[in-house]
Amino acid sequence: MATNDIDAALAEAVASGALVGAVAAVWSEHGTYEGVVGHASAGRDMQSDSMFHLTSMIKAVVAVALMQLVERGIVALDDCAGDLVPYIRDVQVLTGFDDDDRPLFRAPARPITIRHLLTHTAGFAYDFNDETTRHYLASVPVPARGSDADSEHPLVFDPGDHWMYGVSVDWIGRIVEVASGQRLDEVLREQIFDPLGMNDTTFTLSREQVERLATLHTRTPDGLVPTPLDLPPTNPEMLRELYSTAGDYLRFVRMLLGKGSIDHVRVLASETVEFMLADHLESTTPSGERRFSPDVAADLSAFLDEDSGWGLSFQIHRQGRPGRRSPGSVSWLGGYNTYYWIDPERALTGVFATQTEPLVGDVEMSVALERFERAVYNTFC
Repeated sequence: MATNDIDAALAEAVASGALVGAVAAVWSEHGTYEGVVGHASAGRDMQSDSMFHLTSMIKAVVAVALMQLVERGIVALDDCAGDLVPYIRDVQVLTGFDDDDRPLFRAPARPITIRHLLTHTAGFAYDFNDETTRHYLASVPVPARGSDADSEHPLVFDPGDHWMYGVSVDWIGRIVEVASGQRLDEVLREQIFDPLGMNDTTFTLSREQVERLATLHTRTPDGLVPTPLDLPPTNPEMLRELYSTAGDYLRFVRMLLGKGSIDHVRVLASETVEFMLADHLESTTPSGERRFSPDVAADLSAFLDEDSGWGLSFQIHRQGRPGRRSPGSVSWLGGYNTYYWIDPERALTGVFATQTEPLVGDVEMSVALERFERAVYNTFC
């Protein structure tokens, strides 16, 4: 199958200065594609096995590990998360600050469930998307990288009342550890990475993998400039920094597209994957009662500026994107501009990996991604 349009879109992204280099991988029932363009760092070409810091693309992986435990009957989505994690049991809602700028708290109206955490309706936020959380974190000691304290944010609303993107899935990782009796890296290796052949996906980079790691670049008025980043600690208290290749992550999303199976290897039951890919902000209980407040879906659409839902744990595109992904497609991204999407209607999934910042508001990157995705659909659909 001719892939000239995709190659041209990637080449234009580098030529225009939108990115320094990237690896893209696509699987479709009509064919496959892998493209490599530009440089991983100064004097080093990008390669198909270049390593990328996935940041929030870990969330879907951890969600799969949690749903494996649900399948085995070890946990249930409506279990109280605080029964497994003391911090979740004791966390309070931050209501504001007194005249001396000391934080004010109250007890939450209801317990946090595992479902709340997976759907980002628990009440947690990040400092980049919530002023109250940002104010609070500025008032406490800076936590050590990789520590539990780095995710010990207060709630900013009662569980189930709203949708807010935050540290919820960090705590899902801890629940997986407590419920399984193993460290998260061991669980993911045994239950997901090894079965899927994701041999380059890791929390701890080897020396050889460090040499393949793409350098982060920051957009400035003078263009993209290298930004040094320290590697995470080798034995962190909480595992949240995952590294991988585009090819490895493509196998993961192919498994989801295949309803839990790839190359005769089954990771999840097909009905479990269908449940994960459903829009949980529109779901109801068997009695017809809504699980969340009416505001939840509006919160998400306001955050993303499109009519979106949320699955376990990714964005649901309710309307699709003309010329690109279909209605019902799912996707998410990482903070250094790594992306994936899964289009069940078209039987297509793709991964686009680069390492740049900022994530939000980078017009050049947005244009490059749209051109790439349109070229993919023009080629395969």
